[in-house]
Amino acid sequence: MAAVNVVVCVKQIPDPAAPPALEPGTHTLDRSGKLILDDSDAYGVEMALQLVDASGDGEVTLVSMAPNGETGGLRTALAMGAAKAILVSDPELKGTDALGTAKVLAKSIERAGDVDLVLAATESTDGYTGTTPVQLAELLGLPSVTFAKAVAVDGTTVRVERQTEAGYDEVTCPMPAVVTVTAGVVEPRYPSFKGIMAAKSKPVETRTVADLGLAGQVGPAGSRQEIVDVVAAEARSSGEIVEDEGDGAARIVAFLEAQKVI
Repeated sequence: MAAVNVVVCVKQIPDPAAPPALEPGTHTLDRSGKLILDDSDAYGVEMALQLVDASGDGEVTLVSMAPNGETGGLRTALAMGAAKAILVSDPELKGTDALGTAKVLAKSIERAGDVDLVLAATESTDGYTGTTPVQLAELLGLPSVTFAKAVAVDGTTVRVERQTEAGYDEVTCPMPAVVTVTAGVVEPRYPSFKGIMAAKSKPVETRTVADLGLAGQVGPAGSRQEIVDVVAAEARSSGEIVEDEGDGAARIVAFLEAQKVI
């Protein structure tokens, strides 16, 4: 098989186990602390590594966008086996929307050399928009296949089992292409001690907005959305307990009718 060079878009996010904090004024997620690799992106990294191993040649490159030159999440993916990473870090990126993020990733991938396949999670666990990968594909002018539960490369073609509500569709398309993978597509490996040590010396190239030629197109200036307010979710009220004394079914039906459910 020919060498396969895969780019994986990875997101570094605040630890989901910690209480989330918002930036005052902008209501955006506070990302000033330590960031970790998004669990959903670990599946893409593992899939990329397996595709490269199956081909016998090629490498995995990571592309990420994070504040303050943060590389904690990238080092985790590098320890898994990725060869190198590209990090875009710039104060101007603060407040960037999904399309702006796609523009940053696209410009970075265009400068990553020969790319056969771009992998990404279906959606991030701190945003859940699910729109960035398909916007990325459009900007790169590449076909996209979403919700992949299995991925294989055959020459210049990628074959995908695309998850649907009824099962899955078998999809093939020419490479290069953008493919989003679902959780569970593979079982991500744990970084070994050797991998962790090797990750410390693997190259991480840092770029700025100016380097990508995107000044004025990201951050609040380029965003098409604004968070004007954040309110706490309404507390769920306790339910009504129906003790069946022979009329339980009738009482439940009456309750549902009152709620206009039936």
